[in-house]
Amino acid sequence: MTFRRVGRDGLLVEVTDTRTAQRVFAMVQAVVDRGELPAPDDVVPAARTVLLDGVDRRRWQERLTAWPSAPAGEVAAPERDSPGEIVRIPVAYDGPDLSEVALAWGCRPDEVAARHGAQTYTVAFCGFAPGFAYCVADGGAGSALPSVPRRDDPRTKVPAGAVGFAGEYCGVYPNEMPGGWQLVGTTDAVMFDPSRDRAALLRPGNRVRFETT
Repeated sequence: MTFRRVGRDGLLVEVTDTRTAQRVFAMVQAVVDRGELPAPDDVVPAARTVLLDGVDRRRWQERLTAWPSAPAGEVAAPERDSPGEIVRIPVAYDGPDLSEVALAWGCRPDEVAARHGAQTYTVAFCGFAPGFAYCVADGGAGSALPSVPRRDDPRTKVPAGAVGFAGEYCGVYPNEMPGGWQLVGTTDAVMFDPSRDRAALLRPGNRVRFETT
């Protein structure tokens, strides 16, 4: 891990990949939940970074530096919003890129739904647009699914509720917008609604299952 000072009291933790960023994010949650250090004002995970804002940089850097030698299970943090809950998203597998995803996975298009549904995903981070969650497979049913290349020709319009893949990530478009992900289906789940108490349906650390409608 590499640590960088951000602003007056921010700490940016740089790591090598998304999986490690997930573990650092879980570690921060676990440290706070056990009362070892005061909670940051905000924690923002990304693909290869975790930003802690409003912290004592020295104490947090020392704690995170000691993490690799911590006992097994140290980074297993409870989910804050609803412990043990899995957010279930219904999907109609009617997307235009089923064949491309099937090719990447080495299966038939009609097998995509079963392979997708066999995985449990975790929200690694959010970005691109409000409510857009980047989900990574936990590796259920034997192993994580192979990476899916982005489209060579991004679409100018992707409908709200489109379910797609790009690289190691799976996501749902919260609104109509341009996009280059490979689309496998659609959902009627509302990913982002500012009128709700919890505007974004998915937040970093949430676990997700995609289920065939």
